[in-house]
Amino acid sequence: MPDCSSFTCSPAPLTRPARFARWMRDHSSLIRRIQWGVVAVYLFLIIVPALRPLPDDHARILNDLTTFAQFLFWGIWWPFVLVSMLLIGRSWCGVFCPEGALSEWASQHGRGGAVPKWAKWGGWPFVAFCLTTIYGQLVSVYQYPKAALLVLGGSTVAAMAIGLFYGKGKRVWCRHLCPVSGVFGLLAKLSPVYMRVDRQRWQHTSTGRVIPINCAPLVDIRRMQGASDCHLCGRCAGHRDAVELVARRPNAEITSASSPTPSAWELVLLVYGLLGVAIGAFQWTNSTWFIAAKQGMAEWLIERDILWPLNDNAPWWLLTHYPERNDSFSWLDGGMIVAYILAVAIILGSWILLWLTISAACQQGPLKDRLLRTSDTLIPMAACGVFLGLSALTASLLKAEHLSMLWLGPTRAALLGLATLWSAWLLWKQTQPQPMIHRILAWLAVSPAWAGVLYSWILLFWLW
Repeated sequence: MPDCSSFTCSPAPLTRPARFARWMRDHSSLIRRIQWGVVAVYLFLIIVPALRPLPDDHARILNDLTTFAQFLFWGIWWPFVLVSMLLIGRSWCGVFCPEGALSEWASQHGRGGAVPKWAKWGGWPFVAFCLTTIYGQLVSVYQYPKAALLVLGGSTVAAMAIGLFYGKGKRVWCRHLCPVSGVFGLLAKLSPVYMRVDRQRWQHTSTGRVIPINCAPLVDIRRMQGASDCHLCGRCAGHRDAVELVARRPNAEITSASSPTPSAWELVLLVYGLLGVAIGAFQWTNSTWFIAAKQGMAEWLIERDILWPLNDNAPWWLLTHYPERNDSFSWLDGGMIVAYILAVAIILGSWILLWLTISAACQQGPLKDRLLRTSDTLIPMAACGVFLGLSALTASLLKAEHLSMLWLGPTRAALLGLATLWSAWLLWKQTQPQPMIHRILAWLAVSPAWAGVLYSWILLFWLW
């Protein structure tokens, strides 16, 4: 441990992660070039396919640019961005994210207004995630390049517009409004690396001039705890000799009693967003319940001579409309998709919340605090589910290439099983200071929530 008995602390030897973060700090121009390179690739992947004709039935990954871009973007890029959050925290946000780079660039040239109060509302990550997810399903964002350009390009334009109006060289969009920022913050809690702030060393730093740090995502570095908010861009590495990138146990932020208590909005995003809306969005295309409900509603409308909801004349930017591919959603389709996703979110999310609450009540301590902390133990299951849902497109495209997919079912089962065991182990470790009977009751109480999540994926991958 460093000697901080005086106002000058003896520096401890730098670890390899700390040296790497300082290298990033000293090579910021290289980081910027990497960011602009990713921006170029990103713009190519969302713009060029949208300008080309839709691929025919013979299109394959290696002979059609649109199909290749679809596979690269949705089949590889996005699923493994999620994986990166578990492995190296939010470094994607700080080093690679094209929206973040464009928003910061726009902010550097904007009017520099103060961040408005409405933008700081804690519910935006949940609301933005749900709206983007549901709208993406209505326009078939994974299947059609124009829809991808609309959803992703629209998000990028919004990020730049926020940058032009608010902040000066900041990422106000990333901090408060990005549809996936909240998701990334949750997953980063499992990261084995994070920026540690030594408060004692910070306070005892020499009173000499200290160069301020431009933290683009507006993190209060001095009070920063955990990995949820930090973008790991390296700019603050070594600041006041108190901020360093360090390794840690991957589960430490969830199992440690000294970690920050999650917010209520984080619980809502996890339970009703990642474990509710996301599952409903992945499910509806294969759900026999959805088909039965839609048929029943169509019959009810026909019996009453209400026929306009059966029309498929909505524009493509509102509902999927590609008649040349025999793929057009009626108004009834759109309404039922929204209703199904929301129903899954409310029913499954409330089921999970019920058992989380019972589990928290079985533990010692304030109920709200225990509930919020217990909810974090479900992050591995949520991460695994979203990864498997996104990678379903990867599997579909690989099947079209006539590749053997015999490994797919066992791999999915193994990942779901491991994620469930991980969540169970996190809860067991988190309740470790409590009497054994409380730990056992808390563990048993939350098991129906695990079962509900697993059953949802079993329906999608094996029963429907």
